Amino acid sequence: MTALDDRPVAPLARTPRRALLLRLPEARRAGLALAAFAVGGLLVLLGAPVWAWAPVLAVCFAAGGRDPALEGLRALRGRRLDVDLLMVVAALGAAAIGQVVDGALLLVIFATSGALEAWATARTEESVGGLLDLAPARATRLADGAEEDVRAADLAVDDVVLVRPGDAVPADGVVLDGAAEVDQSSITGEPLPVPKIAGAEVYAGTVAAGGALTVRVARPAGESVVARIAELVREAARTKATTQLVVEKVEQRYSIGIVVATLAIFALPLVLGATLDDALLRAMTFMIVASPCALVLATMPPLLAAVAHAGRRGLLVRSARVMEGLGAVDAVVLDKTGTVTVGAPRVVGAPDDEVLALAAAVEAHSEHPLGRAVVAAARDRGLIVGEVADFVAEPGVGVRGTVAGRRIGVGRATSDRREGNPRATRALASSPHDHGATTIVDVTDLDTGRVFGTLAIADALRPDAAAAVAALTARTTVPPVLATGDRADAAQVMAGRLGVVDVRAGLLPADKLTVVEGLRADGRTVAVVGDGVNDAPALAGADVGVAMGGAELTMRAADVVVLGDDLRRLPWLLDVGRRARRTVVANLVVAGTIVVGLVTWDLVGHLPLALGVAGHEGSTILVALNGLRLLRGPRP
Repeated sequence: MTALDDRPVAPLARTPRRALLLRLPEARRAGLALAAFAVGGLLVLLGAPVWAWAPVLAVCFAAGGRDPALEGLRALRGRRLDVDLLMVVAALGAAAIGQVVDGALLLVIFATSGALEAWATARTEESVGGLLDLAPARATRLADGAEEDVRAADLAVDDVVLVRPGDAVPADGVVLDGAAEVDQSSITGEPLPVPKIAGAEVYAGTVAAGGALTVRVARPAGESVVARIAELVREAARTKATTQLVVEKVEQRYSIGIVVATLAIFALPLVLGATLDDALLRAMTFMIVASPCALVLATMPPLLAAVAHAGRRGLLVRSARVMEGLGAVDAVVLDKTGTVTVGAPRVVGAPDDEVLALAAAVEAHSEHPLGRAVVAAARDRGLIVGEVADFVAEPGVGVRGTVAGRRIGVGRATSDRREGNPRATRALASSPHDHGATTIVDVTDLDTGRVFGTLAIADALRPDAAAAVAALTARTTVPPVLATGDRADAAQVMAGRLGVVDVRAGLLPADKLTVVEGLRADGRTVAVVGDGVNDAPALAGADVGVAMGGAELTMRAADVVVLGDDLRRLPWLLDVGRRARRTVVANLVVAGTIVVGLVTWDLVGHLPLALGVAGHEGSTILVALNGLRLLRGPRP
C-alpha cells in the first residue's frame, strides 16, 4: 500500500461552487428542510408543546417533500410508480400515527440527494460551455485586400482570416502565409509551441506567438476540433447517465411491491373483522419498517466519509458514485505530458559546455519555452553566458546572433551537415533515444554553415511517476496504458522509464476516447488520468476521470481532481474506494436483514409500533456509524 502523509495541500483556484449551489432551487429547498428538521427535532427532544414544533416540522415537510411529490406525480401521469412518491406517502403515514420526526427525516434525506443530483448536472453543463469558449468569438476576415471584423461563427469554408501575434485562431484551417509558433496545448496537451508555416494545419482555440498567420478556413465553427471535443464530452456524459436505468427499474418494482403490500395489510384485517385503528396501525408500521431509509444510509455514509477523507489528502472526488466506481477500477489509462511528466521542457543528455554556453547566449533574449530551457540548463551547470549582438528571432525557424565574434544559429534540427563533427553526431545519436527527447535543436556556425552541436530537449518525468505506476499495476487486472499525442519513439522511452508496456502514441482526443471504449468493451472498469482539455473526452467517457490539477476545463470534465499533482495519491485512492465498496456491501446486508426481520415480524405476528420504529431507526444508526468509520481511511 502506498504511504501518504498528512502534509497540507495548496488550495486550487476554481469556479466557486457555493454560488452554483445557491442558484439551484433544489439545494435551497434541501437546506431549508434540513434547518427546519434540526430546529423542530430539537424542540421535540426538549419536550416543547405541539404548537411550538409542529409549524417548524411542517416547513420541513413542505420544503423536503415538494420535489419528490412533484416527481412522483409526474411519474404517475406516465403510469409509473417510483420511490419518490413512496417516500412522501411513508412520511405522511408516519406523521398520521404520530411519528412526525421519522417522516421529516425521510424527506430530508431525499431532498438532499435531489440537490446533489441537480448540482452534478449543472457542473456538467458548465464544463461543456467552457470547452466551447476556447475558440474566440470574433475574427479578422480578409476580403479584397481589406480587413473586416466578423463573428467567428459566421466564417465559411475557404474564408481567409488574419491571426496576429497573441491572437487565438478562430477556426480550423491551413496556413497560407506567414510563420509563427502556435501553442496547441489546449488541443494536443503538449507543452511546447509548434512552428507553423505555409501549408501547416492550425486549430481553433490555439494561440499564435512571434508572428502573424494568414489562414484559409477548412471547417466551419461547428465542426472544429474543439467543438468536436465538446460534443464528445456531451455524448460521454449521456452514455454514463444511462446506467441509472437499472436503478429506476429497481425503484419501480420496490415501490409497487410496498404499496400493494401496505394496502393488503390494511384491507385484509378489516375484512377479517379488525377495527379501523388496528388495521391502520399495522399498515403504517409496515410502511415505516419497510421504508428504504436504512438502505439509503447503508450506501451514502461510507462513500461520503471516504470522499471527505480523500479530500483531506488532496483528492477531490465529485460524488459518492465516483468513490464507489473507484473501488471497481481494474484498468488505468495515463496521459503523458503534464500527467506522468512535469509538463515543462528541459535539456537532457550531456551536451558539451561550449555548445550549451553558446546556445544559451543566443537564447537569452528569447521568450520561447525551448530558449528558456536552454538558458536554465546553462545556469544549472554554472556556465558563463556571454552577450549576444544582432539578435534575430525567426518564428518557426529559430534564433540567431553574434557571440564573441561568431555568428551562431539555434533552431530545430533540419540540417544534415553534421559529418566530421563528433560532438554533433554523438549528441544526436544518444540524446533523443536515451532521454525521450521531444525536440532536437541544432547549434550552427552560420559563417561555415556547419552544425557543431546538438541539444536534446524533453519533458521531465515526475519523480513519483514510476513508483505510482508500479503501485497501480499491482492493483489492476490490466497493466496501465500510456496514451499520448507525442511521437512514438519519445513515448516508448518514457514508457520504459515508467515500466509501462502498453503504449499508444500519436493520439488525438477522439483516439484517446477510442482506447477507453475498447477497454470498457472488454468488460473493464476504466480510470483515465489526464491534465489537458484534449483529455476531456476520455475523462468523460471513462468510468472514472482523474484530472491532475491543471486546466479548469479539464477538472470540470473529470470525476476526481488531484491537488498538488502527486501521483502517489492514485493507488491510495483506489484502496479507499475498495474499502468503501466493502463497507457498503456489509451495510446493505445488515440493513436488509433487519428490514426483512421487522417486516416478517409485522406480517406473521404483532410488531409493536415503538419496537418497529426502534428497530428501523436502530438499523439506520448502526449502518451510519459503520460508514463513518471510513473518515479515518485505510491504515498505511
